[in-house]
Amino acid sequence: MKALLVTREYPPHIYGGAGVVADQLSRALARRMSVEVRCFGPREPRTDGITLRGYTPWERLAGKEPKFVPALETLSIGLAMARDPVDADVVHAHTWYADMGSLWISTLYRIPLVVTLHSMEPLRPWKADQLGSGYLVSSWIEKTAVEAAHRVIAVSNKMREDIIAHFDADPARVVTIHNGIDPDQFKRTEAREHLVRLGVKPPYVLFVGRITDQKGIFHLLDAAPRLPAGVQVVLCASAPDTPEIEERLRRRVAQMPNVLWINEMVPVPVVTQLYSQCAAFACPSVYEPFGLINLEAMGCETPVVASAVGGILEVVEDGKTGLLVPPAQPEALAAALGRVLGNPTLAREMGRAGRKRVEEKFSWASVAERTEQVYADAIAEFKRSSGD
Repeated sequence: MKALLVTREYPPHIYGGAGVVADQLSRALARRMSVEVRCFGPREPRTDGITLRGYTPWERLAGKEPKFVPALETLSIGLAMARDPVDADVVHAHTWYADMGSLWISTLYRIPLVVTLHSMEPLRPWKADQLGSGYLVSSWIEKTAVEAAHRVIAVSNKMREDIIAHFDADPARVVTIHNGIDPDQFKRTEAREHLVRLGVKPPYVLFVGRITDQKGIFHLLDAAPRLPAGVQVVLCASAPDTPEIEERLRRRVAQMPNVLWINEMVPVPVVTQLYSQCAAFACPSVYEPFGLINLEAMGCETPVVASAVGGILEVVEDGKTGLLVPPAQPEALAAALGRVLGNPTLAREMGRAGRKRVEEKFSWASVAERTEQVYADAIAEFKRSSGD
């Protein structure tokens, strides 16, 4: 079997969880089958057995205005991806950016389409601020691909319910496969040199994520003044949805002396130190189909305080590996963080339980095994329906 993975985000350019998943899944799948990856942006060839091709948008579409330009750029990249020869047995799309190109590949080369949703456009209306009327295009792309797909992978059971509710997708074709992490990569370390370099001062609460209203970063800032004295809030946050939201964050942080903003997506060796040494990890998302960052923190034996939304409910065990709070309620968030900060014994117990949960249930090897079975099912069904 050969799989073609299509994704916007892929090393060396990763800014969100979908890029991490595409990277780790392709590596795990490559141990089981031939893998090709097509992604956005120019790429150098790889030497690890994965065929990698990068694509850039049509130059005619260059420029920042109007807001819908990224949606049109996406379509142009999809056309280029579909134009190049394909010898795979299945095409696997990650995020709406990859959906239409993957659908064209499926149609032109007569292979089944598998779509993984890492989030859903109908549940992200704030994207209209980012894409303008391009949000209507991204929503149409996602809906068209999901409803045409031979298999749809949801990253949580809650997302599976949302897919069936919002799209005309056959429930028999929609399966849940949780994301994973590499427990050998995300594990506790006592090293602190990066904390010293960055000006991080324990005890601190850590946030890792994109600068977007989806991640609830401003709710954490609202909670920050309610935390115990001497507690620093560290925001490891970049890749803003818009220049306006980045400036909004800049203004808020400038008024808060106990907040440190690391405006970059730092490498794994740095973020594992940040996870390992923090008193609590905060994930205040208002919408989170899965929440890979919680697994990363748990892998580093860190207690998690997170919103009780979406896939987080399937990752964080309330009272055991962390605490769950209602979304968009800074008072509740501050109270839960304060409980963990004030009870080091509880924090250590939650951290150890989190690490155990990661090791037992969220490895990439098991994700790849289940994904391969989804591919096989899609291929078999496609052959039956097409008469091949």
